[in-house]
Amino acid sequence: MTDTISPAPAGPVPADHTHAAPSGSIRKVVLAGCVGIFVELYDNGIFAFMATALAIVFFDVSTSSDALLLVFAGYAISFFVRPLGAVICGVLGDKIGRQKMLVFVIMLISVATAGIGVLPTYAAIGVAAPALLISLRLAQGFSVGGEAAGAMTFLAEHSPEGKRGLITSYAQIASFLALLTGTLVAFTMSPWLNASAIHGGGFGSWAWRIPFLIAIPMGLIGWYIRRAISDTPNFGKLKESGGLSRNPLKEAFATPEHRRAMLLALFIPLMNGSGYYVLFSYMPTFLKGDKIGFSTGTALIVTATSLVAISIAIPFMGALSDKLGRKKVIAGAAIAMAVGAIPCYALIATGSFALAVFGACIMAVIFAGHTAVIHILIVELFPTRVRYSAYGLGYNISSALFGGTAPLLMTWLIPHFGIYVPALYAVATALGTLAAVSTVTDRAHLPLRDTL
Repeated sequence: MTDTISPAPAGPVPADHTHAAPSGSIRKVVLAGCVGIFVELYDNGIFAFMATALAIVFFDVSTSSDALLLVFAGYAISFFVRPLGAVICGVLGDKIGRQKMLVFVIMLISVATAGIGVLPTYAAIGVAAPALLISLRLAQGFSVGGEAAGAMTFLAEHSPEGKRGLITSYAQIASFLALLTGTLVAFTMSPWLNASAIHGGGFGSWAWRIPFLIAIPMGLIGWYIRRAISDTPNFGKLKESGGLSRNPLKEAFATPEHRRAMLLALFIPLMNGSGYYVLFSYMPTFLKGDKIGFSTGTALIVTATSLVAISIAIPFMGALSDKLGRKKVIAGAAIAMAVGAIPCYALIATGSFALAVFGACIMAVIFAGHTAVIHILIVELFPTRVRYSAYGLGYNISSALFGGTAPLLMTWLIPHFGIYVPALYAVATALGTLAAVSTVTDRAHLPLRDTL
């Protein structure tokens, strides 16, 4: 290593030891992690659920499809700020602590989301309106970049041996419950999320703002809970012994093992692109398209049902990974998705409400085997000294390349290549995840490492 990287401490710092939190504090830790994830993912996801309304309010275009392309372009652009958020928050999180950064990111995204709710419209200020919208969306992306790795690292480093998969999976339940909440909020507001209501004056002219303004009380609750918790035992022990890295990002690139782990953190989450960002975030827009033609309310109910299904399945998959290992569970989910995606989308494409619910729920349960386990697998790839930085960078680059661009890609490709584009994307990303995870050394039954 170079001399700019702080050496491992001279005193006794176990290289492979987990300083789990006392059992009495686990509930508080899980609550803090999950509440923050819920707030972050609601704020992030509501942008996609409100895409049609945002297109009407902020973009002066002649057709709704063009407006949706512009909105989803803004959605995609924000993901390219996520690696920057991951780097800055990760480096600070590895140097000054996980808890401080988790408090910061939840306040940032709450302010940005509430800001969208008070923006003037295109009719009021012209092109400044979409410019401000995209700026606030970029702030959301920066915040989410710092959240995912920070919250999962925080939970994993507090978890007792043998339960890391289960405990970190609770945060994924929170993320999908956040999407469910966004879906239900959008469903409740759906009578006012169309051009006639928005341009008709009265309640309909400002009702679209309500889902964004909900971020204010949510953010205050998340801030209150997170500011009262202590940092992780692993980070505290490393800090006391003088073992913290002076430049964690540089250290992450300094060894072949860390560089390989970051590549794995980039490619193993490929299924997120077709799962989280297409099956859930994009699904309401997909179902409302000309090919299927569901109403806004019906499309949101299909999505809500699949979100309930995945929320039920996630803890079982997390616990299963504690017993069988992360690698087997993720590989099994990838194989099932590669086999099942096209038949499930065929059910959805029938235009039958019942069959669409059935197909979406099957895919949701399959995807649970990936989303419940992916974060703890990546956490276990890195030692405490660089975990937040390296994990955040690799994972958020993956999200930017294969996740945030997915709704835009689907919106552009489906009119040209047909309704099965999302299914083919699901198969391709599942095979990519399978190939990457097959090279992993599973550390599910080993303690977290503090140093290399």
